[in-house]
Amino acid sequence: MQVPLVFCKKKATDSGPYRASNSQDKLVAWMHPGVDTLDKMFEHAARMFPQRDCLGTREVLSEEDEVQPNGKVFKKVILGNYNWLSYEEAYEAAKCFGSGLAALGQRPQCNIAIFCETRAEWIVASQACFMYNFPLVTLYATLGPLAIAHGLNETEVTHIITSKDLLQNRLKVPALSLRYVIVVDCKSTSWLDMPRGIMVYNMDTVKELGSKADNLAVARRQPQSTDIAVIMYTSGSTGIPKGVMISHGNIIAGITGMAERIPNLKYDTYIGYLPLAHVLELSAELVCISHGCRIGYSSPQTLADQSTKIKKGSKGDTSVLKPTLMAAVPEIMDRIYKNVMTKVDEMSKFQKTLFVLAYNYKMEQISKGYGTPLCDSLVFKRVRGLLGGNTRLLLSGGAPLSAATQRFMNICLCCPVGQGYGLTETCGAGTISEVWDYNTGRVGAPLVCSEIRLKDWEEGGYYSTDKPNPRGEILIGGPNVTMGYYKKKCNNGEDFFVDENGQRWFCTGDIGEFHPDGCLKIIDRKKDLVKLQAGEYVSLGKVEAALKNCPLIDNICAYANSDQSYVISFVVPNHKQLMALAQQLQVRGTWEEICNNSQVEKEVLRIITEAAITAKLERFEIPKKIRLSSEPWTPETGLVTDAFKLKRKELKTHYQEDIERMYGGK
Repeated sequence: MQVPLVFCKKKATDSGPYRASNSQDKLVAWMHPGVDTLDKMFEHAARMFPQRDCLGTREVLSEEDEVQPNGKVFKKVILGNYNWLSYEEAYEAAKCFGSGLAALGQRPQCNIAIFCETRAEWIVASQACFMYNFPLVTLYATLGPLAIAHGLNETEVTHIITSKDLLQNRLKVPALSLRYVIVVDCKSTSWLDMPRGIMVYNMDTVKELGSKADNLAVARRQPQSTDIAVIMYTSGSTGIPKGVMISHGNIIAGITGMAERIPNLKYDTYIGYLPLAHVLELSAELVCISHGCRIGYSSPQTLADQSTKIKKGSKGDTSVLKPTLMAAVPEIMDRIYKNVMTKVDEMSKFQKTLFVLAYNYKMEQISKGYGTPLCDSLVFKRVRGLLGGNTRLLLSGGAPLSAATQRFMNICLCCPVGQGYGLTETCGAGTISEVWDYNTGRVGAPLVCSEIRLKDWEEGGYYSTDKPNPRGEILIGGPNVTMGYYKKKCNNGEDFFVDENGQRWFCTGDIGEFHPDGCLKIIDRKKDLVKLQAGEYVSLGKVEAALKNCPLIDNICAYANSDQSYVISFVVPNHKQLMALAQQLQVRGTWEEICNNSQVEKEVLRIITEAAITAKLERFEIPKKIRLSSEPWTPETGLVTDAFKLKRKELKTHYQEDIERMYGGK
């Protein structure tokens, strides 16, 4: 008989606070005594691991244009091995760059912006800013021009760090106060079309300037734990992005909590490809740096051998780097899951039977706590190879991960999935599941830096006194809770508060329930709840989560009007599955014509309805009408965030005519 494990305990009532079982007396705020700022953390790592690999970048051997059958031209690359900066070299580069920025007039506690893809230079630049106490304003590389201009003007930056590509293609509306642009690319370029009064420098030039003895001799003003390290602009799923003010102490506390949940962090290799302007990626990389791990850089377009920018026959980044740690948003894991399951469907009857038998056997064995080395080496080795073959832990965050996808990752990739829950406002820290907890649909117990309360939400019918599990709005407290929104006092009063003990709390707007072993499950979101005409409450997020694993669906957005009696949905169909369905229905035409075909739409709705019934959705939660979208939703379209969260307001505007048609009966 198994003994039930308790991961966290509540201290007072059913509403909490809930804390990790090993931080009952006091929440943890730092990893090493006295290391309470990010500059001290990097200095500590450089001193402890000077010769270890720190930041790695693949050499570009060649680039070529490849014309597709439809006439489109895709850029393909052949990449070489990773070139590495050691911890000592990365530290020196950051110190010289920070010194150079100071020589160009950047002042302590004056904001500086970074608008750049995920790459080694991003971390070098950020560490330079942390060292010299320059608050770093982070902006997503896929934000629209108005959102970029809003962030730059609101923070009144005079200096911005960017890349050649983003400077040429995305920085269309420069900030009014902008004076210096630092381009991270090595190649020297002349910039002819910059507005008057703006100087452009390459990163290497700034480092050279900073390495001069008289500039290095200038004393730097070291940050305090309470000083702002980052002003992180959220991806704006609900309108204009807000800048979250994150102190050095907040980040140190957050990464301390995260690191405690990842066992044996020492000689790991992490692959960095998610946006560093997102709190999940920044925190994950800082956890790695604090423990002397190495970070190899990648991008979604070069991640695997089959990725869009990798030339056929050459190797993607995971095959070369062979990472042991990786962070992923559910959107990426869902894609891997669907691609593999599609290939399973194409197998011979014998191969398919073998795969299903091995899958079910392993699922039964891991639920009992046993390993399956024979199945792993004979059946799942090829799937595991998709991520390089050495992955020992996948960290999932940014959105809920479906049970089916989590089980698939556990079984086929032969590694645990640490599902986490946190927000930009809590430094990405809140909860992470234990590596040996194979339960699905939960996000684990509170981290050692956080505690959680459940606040009753009367309108939604969630109470901390609910049986069998207490439920309510999740409030997160601890040293990782950030300092509020930049220049947004009204929002700060609504979303943040300080308790009688001086501890900061954030009201997440998410609804959770605590299980008897102290693990949290996210069950709803206040902003996703819509009351239908007849009085029923529909959770749009719940509908989407239930239907997202339908093979026909690549993405889905549920929508409901309060003056209507039913739910509708916009669906991005899976190309391969929909083309096969069209063939069955004997419907021919272009992709756009098939998506607009009423017969195809009707059949997809029937399949979705069956999937909804199987997922046990209530009658009023099942979409009654759908619109098939021929265009995928990417951050570039502005319809989803960089973490692939739906931007409901933008989607509503984009599909307004379809909403009127589906509700008007046209």
